[in-house]
Amino acid sequence: MAAKGDAAMLDDQIDRWRSYLHRRQAIHSVDVAELEDHLREQIAVLTDAGLVSDEAFLIAIKRIGDLDALSREFAREHSDRLWKQLVMPSSGESGKTVRTDAIVAFSLAVAAAIALKVPALFGKDLHSDGGFYARNAGLFVLPLLTGYFVWKRRLNPTILPWLAAAFAAAAIFANAYPFAPKGHTEILSALHLPIALWLVVGVAYAGERWNQVSGRMDFIRSSGEVLIYYILIALGGVLLTAFTALVFKSIGINASPYLESWQVPCGAIGAVIIASWLVEAKQSVIENMAPVLTRLFTPLFAAMLILFLCTVLWTGRGFGIERAELIGFDLLLVAVLGLLLYSISARDPHLPPGTFDMVQVLLVVSALLTNAVALWAIAARITEFGFSPNRVAALGENVILMVNLVWSVVLYARFLRRQGTFAALEKWQTDYLPVYAMWAAFVVVVFPLAFGGI
Repeated sequence: MAAKGDAAMLDDQIDRWRSYLHRRQAIHSVDVAELEDHLREQIAVLTDAGLVSDEAFLIAIKRIGDLDALSREFAREHSDRLWKQLVMPSSGESGKTVRTDAIVAFSLAVAAAIALKVPALFGKDLHSDGGFYARNAGLFVLPLLTGYFVWKRRLNPTILPWLAAAFAAAAIFANAYPFAPKGHTEILSALHLPIALWLVVGVAYAGERWNQVSGRMDFIRSSGEVLIYYILIALGGVLLTAFTALVFKSIGINASPYLESWQVPCGAIGAVIIASWLVEAKQSVIENMAPVLTRLFTPLFAAMLILFLCTVLWTGRGFGIERAELIGFDLLLVAVLGLLLYSISARDPHLPPGTFDMVQVLLVVSALLTNAVALWAIAARITEFGFSPNRVAALGENVILMVNLVWSVVLYARFLRRQGTFAALEKWQTDYLPVYAMWAAFVVVVFPLAFGGI
């Protein structure tokens, strides 16, 4: 019986290790099954020599050789003392590789800042031509970020024309239409184009693993981490800008023109690449932070939505759906969806249902009911006042979110009743990613034509 228990424990350890490999970008072209065979061979040799299964597993990981860097990364995430003793003393990561990554990332960040200033050579002003810069914001940085991942992942060159074609098409649709100044369709195009292009970045990020659930889930996880790092960089940028204005003011110089035209916009655009590079370089640190944030904000958002629904029922009031409210409400639902996606990506799929899963279901159900109220209000508004770009965009986005949330509740309920697996929920969320991108592309391409660019 003890031998069977040891074998089951060893299989569980290997299963977790295999899942870890599938979820990391540390290896790309290596066959995980072959690595597992090699690992099991090493374990068999060590157990025959008299070691217990736990010791054999840890030492076999150490002996894999080419995966030393991955083992160190695994040790940081699972910071058990024995892991640290076995793998942390190994030779450090190649300083040359780290420096090369940093140089490439910072060079691309500078290139993005330069790209932002190039239109000025053709008479475009950041203030008077704000619509142009808003529509093209993603095009200043996302092609360069995609190039970084193409270089980092050493992608097959055959995919490059498709990536380039996607950005070329985006540039055409962002600039070919005669948008009305500050019109609704221009604002919608500026908001939706980066969403569509982010999927292109994801294809480059995941590379050959894009067709796998683990590859797409890894991209979701990375996107959440990039957002966290970007916010931290932005907070530092706010302090830097404030102190820059202060010190120059002390000598009688107004630094506002420089700050508004150079430091703030160039820093904001370059920080996207820097944040992505930091996620690549410091994954083990942020992955300890992000799950904590999701566990903190998931119950808070759930409580807020429940309070909102109870207030609607108690007072019997509907709510207005004007442009500002539409955008704000959709941003709220996107934030809830982001919490759901990141919580799923950060969870160990092999663990049984727990208390936090019930809180997660409560969040999804409350978001689903709130979304239903919003859909009813939007439909009533369209019935009363007719179609407008903002109302149709909000209607489509809420329908898309509704479908996601409904099936997420079904899959979560099956998982909690132990009638389904958490992997099914992961697959549903990752398979649904292209739907958001396709709707965003539809808004960018069709809305200006359908509504005459207003």
